[in-house]
Amino acid sequence: MAVTGDDTESDATGDVPAYQLRSPDSDLAQGAVMSLSGGHAPRGEEVTRKREVRLMKNREAARECRRKKKEYVKCLENRVAVLENQNKTLIQELKTLKDIYCHK
Repeated sequence: MAVTGDDTESDATGDVPAYQLRSPDSDLAQGAVMSLSGGHAPRGEEVTRKREVRLMKNREAARECRRKKKEYVKCLENRVAVLENQNKTLIQELKTLKDIYCHK
């Protein structure tokens, strides 16, 4: 009986593919024959593809993080400008009130 790869369990668990026994009347030669069914890429190519997908997702996440950080910094800068203007106004009002109080 020949042994062939069955990718149903490997897709679910991410482990090495499970193997099933094939009858001797199949086209495969006698002995243990390990093959990837379903046209999957060899292990090295799969690892490379997964790495590239992970790197692409990481780049996208980093890009989004930088965009959010720029937006946050702009909000803080706007808030600083508003508070500086408010502070100037309050300082001016305080000076005016001190002048009025001192002159009485």
